Amino acid sequence: MEESTAQTATTTETAAARPKLRRGFATMDPDTLRAVCSQGGKTAHAHGRAHRFNPETASNAGKKGGASVAADRTYMATIGQRGGKAKKGYRERQAARRQAEVEPTPSV
Repeated sequence: MEESTAQTATTTETAAARPKLRRGFATMDPDTLRAVCSQGGKTAHAHGRAHRFNPETASNAGKKGGASVAADRTYMATIGQRGGKAKKGYRERQAARRQAEVEPTPSV
Protein backbone atom coordinates (compact mmCIF):
# COMPACT_ATOMS: atom_id res chain seq x y z
CA MET A 1 0.00 0.00 0.00
CA GLU A 2 2.38 2.65 -1.21
CA GLU A 3 1.32 6.26 -1.45
CA SER A 4 2.40 8.31 -4.36
CA THR A 5 4.79 11.20 -3.73
CA ALA A 6 2.02 13.67 -4.60
CA GLN A 7 -0.24 12.26 -1.87
CA THR A 8 2.59 12.24 0.67
CA ALA A 9 3.51 15.84 -0.13
CA THR A 10 -0.08 17.05 0.30
CA THR A 11 -0.48 15.16 3.58
CA THR A 12 2.71 16.70 4.93
CA GLU A 13 1.75 20.19 3.80
CA THR A 14 -1.72 20.03 5.37
CA ALA A 15 -0.35 18.66 8.63
CA ALA A 16 2.26 21.43 8.79
CA ALA A 17 -0.22 24.19 7.88
CA ARG A 18 -2.85 23.12 10.43
CA PRO A 19 -1.99 24.02 14.04
CA LYS A 20 -2.22 21.29 16.65
CA LEU A 21 -5.46 21.60 18.60
CA ARG A 22 -5.31 21.55 22.37
CA ARG A 23 -7.80 19.24 24.06
CA GLY A 24 -8.84 18.32 27.56
CA PHE A 25 -6.74 19.65 30.42
CA ALA A 26 -4.42 21.42 27.97
CA THR A 27 -7.18 23.95 27.22
CA MET A 28 -7.46 25.06 30.85
CA ASP A 29 -5.65 28.09 32.16
CA PRO A 30 -2.98 27.24 34.79
CA ASP A 31 -4.98 28.51 37.78
CA THR A 32 -8.06 26.44 36.93
CA LEU A 33 -5.91 23.39 36.25
CA ARG A 34 -4.14 23.80 39.59
CA ALA A 35 -7.52 23.99 41.40
CA VAL A 36 -8.86 20.87 39.66
CA CYS A 37 -5.70 18.90 40.41
CA SER A 38 -5.75 20.01 44.02
CA GLN A 39 -9.32 18.77 44.41
CA GLY A 40 -8.33 15.41 42.94
CA GLY A 41 -5.44 15.03 45.38
CA LYS A 42 -7.59 15.93 48.36
CA THR A 43 -10.27 13.46 47.30
CA ALA A 44 -7.73 10.67 46.86
CA HIS A 45 -6.33 11.27 50.35
CA ALA A 46 -9.83 11.42 51.82
CA HIS A 47 -10.71 8.03 50.32
CA GLY A 48 -7.39 6.47 51.35
CA ARG A 49 -6.24 5.87 47.77
CA ALA A 50 -3.24 8.20 47.89
CA HIS A 51 0.22 7.35 49.14
CA ARG A 52 2.72 9.64 50.81
CA PHE A 53 6.37 8.78 50.89
CA ASN A 54 8.28 9.54 54.02
CA PRO A 55 12.08 9.19 54.09
CA GLU A 56 11.89 5.68 55.53
CA THR A 57 9.51 4.24 52.92
CA ALA A 58 11.40 6.00 50.11
CA SER A 59 14.66 4.50 51.38
CA ASN A 60 13.14 1.01 51.52
CA ALA A 61 11.77 1.35 48.00
CA GLY A 62 15.18 2.44 46.69
CA LYS A 63 16.92 -0.48 48.40
CA LYS A 64 14.40 -2.93 46.95
CA GLY A 65 14.92 -1.59 43.42
CA GLY A 66 18.69 -1.56 43.82
CA ALA A 67 18.70 -5.14 45.04
CA SER A 68 16.67 -6.34 42.06
CA VAL A 69 18.99 -4.58 39.59
CA ALA A 70 22.14 -5.82 41.33
CA ALA A 71 20.90 -9.41 41.12
CA ASP A 72 21.57 -9.42 37.36
CA ARG A 73 25.36 -9.81 37.29
CA THR A 74 25.74 -9.43 33.52
CA TYR A 75 23.89 -6.11 33.60
CA MET A 76 26.07 -4.87 36.44
CA ALA A 77 29.19 -5.92 34.50
CA THR A 78 27.98 -4.00 31.46
CA ILE A 79 27.40 -0.90 33.57
CA GLY A 80 30.90 -1.17 35.02
CA GLN A 81 32.45 -1.54 31.58
CA ARG A 82 30.63 1.53 30.29
CA GLY A 83 31.76 3.51 33.31
CA GLY A 84 35.37 2.53 32.77
CA LYS A 85 35.24 3.41 29.10
CA ALA A 86 33.72 6.80 29.88
CA LYS A 87 36.74 7.81 31.93
CA LYS A 88 38.64 10.89 30.84
CA GLY A 89 40.69 10.41 27.70
CA TYR A 90 39.22 7.07 26.62
CA ARG A 91 37.94 8.35 23.29
CA GLU A 92 41.26 9.99 22.51
CA ARG A 93 43.16 6.78 23.32
CA GLN A 94 40.81 4.75 21.13
CA ALA A 95 41.19 7.23 18.26
CA ALA A 96 44.98 7.07 18.59
CA ARG A 97 44.89 3.25 18.51
CA ARG A 98 42.70 3.22 15.41
CA GLN A 99 44.95 5.75 13.72
CA ALA A 100 48.00 3.63 14.53
CA GLU A 101 46.31 0.56 13.05
CA VAL A 102 45.43 2.37 9.82
CA GLU A 103 48.84 3.97 9.23
CA PRO A 104 51.55 1.52 8.24
CA THR A 105 54.65 1.50 10.41
CA PRO A 106 57.65 2.98 8.62
CA SER A 107 60.35 0.38 8.08
CA VAL A 108 63.96 1.39 8.63
